[in-house]
Amino acid sequence: MNYNTQNAKIASITEKTLIIGIDVGSETHYARAFSWRNYEYSKKPFAFSNDEAGFAAFKEWMDDIAEKLEMEVIIPGMEPTGHYWLNLGAYLQAQGMKPVHVNPHHVKKSKELDDNNPSKNDRKDPKTIAGLVNEGRFSYPYIPTGIYAEIRNLSNLRIQTQEEITRIKNRMARWFSIYFPEIKDVYRNPDAVSGLMVIKQAALPCDIRELGVEGVNKIWRDARLKGAGIKRATTLVTAAEHSIGNTEAPRSARKEIRNLLEDYEGYKKRMDELMEEIEKTLSEIPYIDKLMKINGIGIKTVSCFIAEVGDIGRFDNPKQVQKLAGYAIVADSSGKHNGESRISHRGRKRLRYYLHSEVGQIMTTKLERISELSKQHPEMKFNSIGHLINIEMLKECHYKMDGRKAVGIDGISKEEYNSNLDNNLKQLVEKLKNKSYRPRPARKVEMPKENGKTRPLSIYSYEDKLVQEAL
Repeated sequence: MNYNTQNAKIASITEKTLIIGIDVGSETHYARAFSWRNYEYSKKPFAFSNDEAGFAAFKEWMDDIAEKLEMEVIIPGMEPTGHYWLNLGAYLQAQGMKPVHVNPHHVKKSKELDDNNPSKNDRKDPKTIAGLVNEGRFSYPYIPTGIYAEIRNLSNLRIQTQEEITRIKNRMARWFSIYFPEIKDVYRNPDAVSGLMVIKQAALPCDIRELGVEGVNKIWRDARLKGAGIKRATTLVTAAEHSIGNTEAPRSARKEIRNLLEDYEGYKKRMDELMEEIEKTLSEIPYIDKLMKINGIGIKTVSCFIAEVGDIGRFDNPKQVQKLAGYAIVADSSGKHNGESRISHRGRKRLRYYLHSEVGQIMTTKLERISELSKQHPEMKFNSIGHLINIEMLKECHYKMDGRKAVGIDGISKEEYNSNLDNNLKQLVEKLKNKSYRPRPARKVEMPKENGKTRPLSIYSYEDKLVQEAL
């Protein structure tokens, strides 16, 4: 991917470039043509429909203008308005053009420059969009093709299916809280397999009481279900006998939970089929085996990563993926926030979520395993756990720190540490890895309480607080 600077984008627009501003709509699009000096060649907005005939007429209109004016390059610019631009963008790309995107927020703010009026209309917006393209304020959209388009669609289907499953589970939890609230004392999760088996045949507490312990246990035995027996059946029946659940409208209540169970099983089956298809499709990616070898990373994460990033070979630098996810570091250089850094959050939200959750999960799992081993084997000694902490993890901890609190015993505040953040964290990680890191002794102070007594407070250095937060 060629992430050009704004100057490079401006330089790519010459006197032989025809700029087309397009206002994308659900059924009808509007376009205007401009030169590199923002001189308009179109007498009025060209309207074309969102179909094959409309696209062909639009291309013929652009080609006529380009031929008359001896233009060599056509740059169509548009806002990424929902999904309406996708077919038009793919068509233009297939015709050998490079459609570009402008930020809708920039369009909204820029449209008042000409007439000091925030109004929106089909004539005004294409001009504003073309003006932003002319200034180099655009980006090149990535439209996946082939196997990468398949993975993106499959990943989206999986996420949509998971959202439906979550909604159904929430509705099931609501139903249980109304008609059988005591079931939470028997099952931690409302979708437990053994519990749903019983609810299918005996939905309400009165039905479970009538079924009895032997009847409940028979359901599980007939299904050859392991892990559920007389003890669990007794607990379930006892909970039903002491239930305070609503007893009104039992027929509709039974109908409601059975409908929910049917929907739940249907979506679970759909999810299993999607996961099989995703796994099969991922096997066609050349580098998939390398991604799957990363500890703690599974098919869901890999599929989402490829769905959002596409062909990773189009990137020249890992920082480009970081920027795409919205993890680029930005800093304020004026006012009271001078020197403070933060992540931009300007990128693909879903990619950022998965990168954050999976990296955090990997680190948490490793640290939890160490905690578990230390409890099971008090005599066990760990030479070092510093290798589990990296720069990205410490940087996230740094951003979470409250900069309003008093400075530590080293006299360094969050703002001061932030002024040379990357170098500071690099040195800290090196000390952790080579085992030369030594926490400073904390200063003990007594803080007064409202009742006249005091409470002890330990004051640490800033880096010690970072390491503590990481662990």
